[in-house]
Amino acid sequence: MSLSSYIRWRIFNPASPPPKHRGKQPVKDHVVLARLLAMMGQSRIGNNLNQLAKAVNSGSLPVKPETEAELLEAARAIVHMCRLLLEALQIEATP
Repeated sequence: MSLSSYIRWRIFNPASPPPKHRGKQPVKDHVVLARLLAMMGQSRIGNNLNQLAKAVNSGSLPVKPETEAELLEAARAIVHMCRLLLEALQIEATP
């Protein structure tokens, strides 16, 4: 708490509890967050999704079982990374 905030609190509202402030590092699990960031950096998801969107729009993406399997694997990887991010930020996942 800054000195000016402390003085305002003590002068104008001393009976109330001190105001809560976010910490400088809100992330609790830096190891999980680092692992997630490494995975995202290696995945090239954005580039791959852009290429897929262009191929779909031009009609050049053949829909084969292999293509579908690769898309499903990419979707699973994205879900896994989202879960790791939620875990690192200590956020409850909604079903």
